[in-house]
Amino acid sequence: MKVLVTGGVRSGKSRHAESLVGTGPVTYVAPGPVPEDDDADWAARVAAHRERRPAAWRTLETHDLAGALAGADGPLLVDCLGTWVTGLLDADGAWDLASDEVGALLEARLAAVVVALRDCAHDVVLVTNEVGLGVVPAHRSGRLFRDLLGTTNQRVAEACDEVHLVVAGRVLRL
Repeated sequence: MKVLVTGGVRSGKSRHAESLVGTGPVTYVAPGPVPEDDDADWAARVAAHRERRPAAWRTLETHDLAGALAGADGPLLVDCLGTWVTGLLDADGAWDLASDEVGALLEARLAAVVVALRDCAHDVVLVTNEVGLGVVPAHRSGRLFRDLLGTTNQRVAEACDEVHLVVAGRVLRL
């Protein structure tokens, strides 16, 4: 079973995703940026997620999401695609590239993720942010992120069996 869990910030999507995989052996894939010493808020958020994980879970911190899916030896929980997109753009210094260049850069990695997701023989739950319901961001980086994550969400959703929308802790299966 492949499930994409989407929702807004603090909607309860990570807790819902965690409930879907249970407490047995699970690989928790953290594809986002590693907390930096000067970002106490991000470090606290990552620490809270780490503390919630059952002892039987293994954590894999990597931007190579396709590789993590291809190498899975059991259920996976990926949290989250929004931080994965951010991490890729950061690593490639792509925030200032033209939109079509950034899109092409993401597309190659996204295509590999979709293939690996479809080919994965294990249950996979992926968490993402729903960024298309708000105002149009005032800055180019915000618009670029929104557009790239929207494309990512659509492509991953096509490869999943179910999509769950979480709003205020309530789950709607789409």
